[in-house]
Amino acid sequence: MKKKLSALLVAAMALSLAACGGSTASTASTAESAVSESAASESTAAESAASESSAAESVASESSAAESMTEEADGISFGDVMTYEEFAAAETDTLVTVETYVQAKQSWWEDKATIYTQAEDGAYFLYNMPCSEEEYDALVTGTKIKVAGYKAEWSGEIEIIDAIFEIEEGEFIAKATDVTGYLGTDDLANYMNQYVSFTGMTVEAAGKDEAGNDVAFLYNWDGSGQDGDDLYFNVSRDGQTYSFTVESYLTGAGTDVYEAVKALEVGQTVDLNGFLYWYEGANPHITSVSAA
Repeated sequence: MKKKLSALLVAAMALSLAACGGSTASTASTAESAVSESAASESTAAESAASESSAAESVASESSAAESMTEEADGISFGDVMTYEEFAAAETDTLVTVETYVQAKQSWWEDKATIYTQAEDGAYFLYNMPCSEEEYDALVTGTKIKVAGYKAEWSGEIEIIDAIFEIEEGEFIAKATDVTGYLGTDDLANYMNQYVSFTGMTVEAAGKDEAGNDVAFLYNWDGSGQDGDDLYFNVSRDGQTYSFTVESYLTGAGTDVYEAVKALEVGQTVDLNGFLYWYEGANPHITSVSAA
């Protein structure tokens, strides 16, 4: 009887323990599932937050880059307008602002323009000024513009580079100033880049052809060029000889001045107009030739 009762007690206890064990396993499993789901949820939330943070950083980076580009594009701004005297006195590599008028356009390439300009008190050569093709077309002779950029010097030529500009109301077309009397003097530089004239100049030999005969002009300074390249020719006054140029970008093959210089004869007397460009000394860019 004690054995049966003991067996029953043992059986009852086993069943109780089994039930208790099952409940514990179930609870543990449920807890593990909850923790796993919570961790997964937190991980998803963290990933989402990280993704949003990354996107925000990307937007901020793009915004910063855009602002940087804007600042770079707007790095030059208009200042107080200078007179030519103030411009001439300014140091090179400093920002300058001038008001001037288009006199001739030398070239436009890849949204950059090179232009001869002049105001009533002096002239400015604008080199590689950022300019769309549409804007370039609008810059007809006489157009008034305000320009801000850096004053620069290259082989003696004073110019404005890296410039911005805006078109203003007004018009001015310069008349040629006769600077013949200043040839060979330091005072000639006071007229740099202006529209000028040289009168009573005698054509001298620029070189020799293959037969050894004198020629009145050369293609390029050393005769190495061909039709369409710059023309170089020599003229004299009072026993002094000077080298002048027809700049092909400004007035190329087929223009009146280009063909007129090709037709020059040694000993001929001529009057010349052009822009007083500078390269290691006076190097006028001639735009018209006529018999004196």
